Amino acid sequence: MSQTVDRALSILPLLAEGPADLGQVADRLGVHKSTALRLLRTLHEHGLVFRQSDQRYRLGARLFALAQEAVENLDVREIAHPHLLALNERCGHTVHLAVYEDGEVLYIDKVESRYPVRMYSRIGKPVAITVAAVAKLLLADFPEAERRALAEKLDYPTYTSRSTPNAAAFLRELEKVREQGWATDLGGHEESINCVGAPIRGADGRVVAAMSVSAPNVVVTAEELLALLPLVRRTAEAISREYSGHAPLKEA
Repeated sequence: MSQTVDRALSILPLLAEGPADLGQVADRLGVHKSTALRLLRTLHEHGLVFRQSDQRYRLGARLFALAQEAVENLDVREIAHPHLLALNERCGHTVHLAVYEDGEVLYIDKVESRYPVRMYSRIGKPVAITVAAVAKLLLADFPEAERRALAEKLDYPTYTSRSTPNAAAFLRELEKVREQGWATDLGGHEESINCVGAPIRGADGRVVAAMSVSAPNVVVTAEELLALLPLVRRTAEAISREYSGHAPLKEA
């Protein structure tokens, strides 16, 4: 039975390359045409493949519907939370998870620092969109026209002397984030708070969420926090792989 299931599932990536006839499917699986036909008929009955008028087979609409339903039901917070906890246990600092929704960047998860000095951020609270590392990561993934339109609509409060001053500076920062694949907020919102973050991507490569590690400079310096960047990026990559349905990477 397991061999039959394995063979049937092997047909799907073949058809993802384009329509194929019975002979091509049988050759790829290394089976007789009668066996390939039984597998294709079963998949066809479930709507996972479709037989065209030219007798070739392609992926069925039901497969795309299932994929869309699965994506819509994915809970990035549920998937990310164990990874955020593990990161917090290793570094001890506050860890955030955020998403873009209805024109705002919102925290959807937070793991508190083990240190006495705590941050006032709350789950469900919008972030300072022009300076926060998680906001830069989410907005940097927008197409250029959308980035420009959004940047022109935003206000640019002067939280500190390091705050983003205007749309031009914000767009330059977003372009930098796109190129390097990570972001920081080094005293841009609060003079005493530094932050480093990395993106979480879906199966299509688009950024679906962003995570960050934050700490006051009375606990660690900005340079010490930046030293955690490789760990932060590995955590984000692990969440991305699980969210996308990919096998986890093996530890070296």
